[in-house]
Amino acid sequence: MFTTPARLFRVLAIAEAITWTLLISALILRAVGQPSVLVTIGGGIHGFVFLAYGATAVLLAFNQRWHAGVAATAIASAIVPYATIPAEIWLHRSRRLEGQWRLTETDDPRDRTWYDRTMRWFLHRPWVLAVLILVAIVAIFSILLLIGPPGGR
Repeated sequence: MFTTPARLFRVLAIAEAITWTLLISALILRAVGQPSVLVTIGGGIHGFVFLAYGATAVLLAFNQRWHAGVAATAIASAIVPYATIPAEIWLHRSRRLEGQWRLTETDDPRDRTWYDRTMRWFLHRPWVLAVLILVAIVAIFSILLLIGPPGGR
């Protein structure tokens, strides 16, 4: 399904925008008297997809060799409602999403760095990578739940 970095990034960029809609809708419903549990559910789903999008942006930043500014822009686009869609379009049009997963070492000296070797090891074992990212997202999500919602209760 996610045979290319571009496809994975597009799916998560769209999912992140959809969950913004879910969260905003829940906030509007709460404002007109509906149960506040809708915000808890919508916020939880949005938060989880938000973290998954961020993790994917970091993975693609390494795979596509984005500069720090490009990576920061991709990650920060999740903070602004619906900004992941124009960010994905920009990355696509600027050809920063082109190419395949970097599974083999090339003559490029950057391929010999420890993090490139580690990334290739994980890319050859996508289920291990997916589980590792999922565990990291769940851990961060759990810590954020313990801290409490943004802005307090």
